[in-house]
Amino acid sequence: MDVIDPPKVSQKPAFPTLGIRLVTPFAGMLKVRDTLLSELYQWLDQNTVMGFHTFFLRLHVIDMKGNMDLEVGVTLDSAHKGDARVKPGVLPAGRYATLTYREHDLRANALLQNWAADQGIAFDKTPSPAGDLWLCRYEAYVTDPRSEKRKKARQIQLNFLTLAR
Repeated sequence: MDVIDPPKVSQKPAFPTLGIRLVTPFAGMLKVRDTLLSELYQWLDQNTVMGFHTFFLRLHVIDMKGNMDLEVGVTLDSAHKGDARVKPGVLPAGRYATLTYREHDLRANALLQNWAADQGIAFDKTPSPAGDLWLCRYEAYVTDPRSEKRKKARQIQLNFLTLAR
């Protein structure tokens, strides 16, 4: 794993978004993500949406032995109405534990979670029978996946909303 920007806490504003949300098994989740990203790119082009920025994968509910409730989306300059499939949303404002890396998703996630635990930082999540419910946990694609096809070359920023606002 190549750490580009080490773990830290950053205050982030709210960002309006458009995204596609669904539930899928953890096994095969990244293939689903890639399919949804392709669908979102096409939708943005067909609907001539302007003022979009960073693509992301948001994890609403995490159960690595079962299903993941995820959303593939993009941040916007201003709110957009979307449609029945591509829906408007928001990445909420708050203090986020962040880490920017290249390669090895699981190791990067573990590094950020261990660092936060060592710092006494708690995440805004709630356990449930379906898995951990996160108020906001997402990975932002610093490197636009459309311009860099090699996944190992992309920079990704993890963002986990903390309880401290």
